[in-house]
Amino acid sequence: MIELTALTKQYGAFTAVRGLDLTVPAGELFGFLGPNGAGKTTTMRMIAGILQPTAGTVRIAGHDLRTDPLAAKRALGFIPDRPFIYEKLTGMEFLRFSAGLYGEHGAGVERRGRELLALFDLEGWRDELVESYSHGMRQKLIIASAFVHRPAVIVVDEPMVGLDPKSAKTLRELFREYTRRGHTVMMSTHTLEVAEGMCDRVGIMQRGELVACGTVEALRGESGGDRALEALFLRLTGDEVARELVAVLDA
Repeated sequence: MIELTALTKQYGAFTAVRGLDLTVPAGELFGFLGPNGAGKTTTMRMIAGILQPTAGTVRIAGHDLRTDPLAAKRALGFIPDRPFIYEKLTGMEFLRFSAGLYGEHGAGVERRGRELLALFDLEGWRDELVESYSHGMRQKLIIASAFVHRPAVIVVDEPMVGLDPKSAKTLRELFREYTRRGHTVMMSTHTLEVAEGMCDRVGIMQRGELVACGTVEALRGESGGDRALEALFLRLTGDEVARELVAVLDA
């Protein structure tokens, strides 16, 4: 469902993502791990079509994002880490607006919108302006808007940020049911426990490159011990962080 081939993003002399090759098939929940600045969010934004790659290709549900952007984006739902929403719309109006961007209108949108709002305890706020919503409520509305047009692929950056424990549990169950139905979820997270508990496969990025990728069990075998992802993550990224910390303190 998601195919990245030699995906690269450069800002002048700095390379944020370097020749990334990755395939996330239908029915898989894939987790992206890595320290700040590793290239996860840049990769997510290129997949969503927000950033233009310097080189390489992105294919969503078989559609090339460069040559057939409308079809590729129609198959995608994107959940950013910060909920930017038109504040002068009500919650239900925002879902109608989001669905309309993908050519979806009518009774089906109304039904799905009500169901999604109820799922995240926003049904009582459906006719209230978004400007009155808390940060967590806005995040839940953004999540609902990504699902309202029934995309084949969901890409989500830090999905649990701003969510209360009940909503986080609901989102985990939603992602799992979504992949069980043959769809694809790709998410970045800083929380190792979330990745271990939810993801079918995990990739670790460092300096714009995918330095490890596999099932949680396979990565556990590579790192040894019960705290598999933490051990491997620190081995691949922690030593450099420690050296940088020492250099800052010495300076």
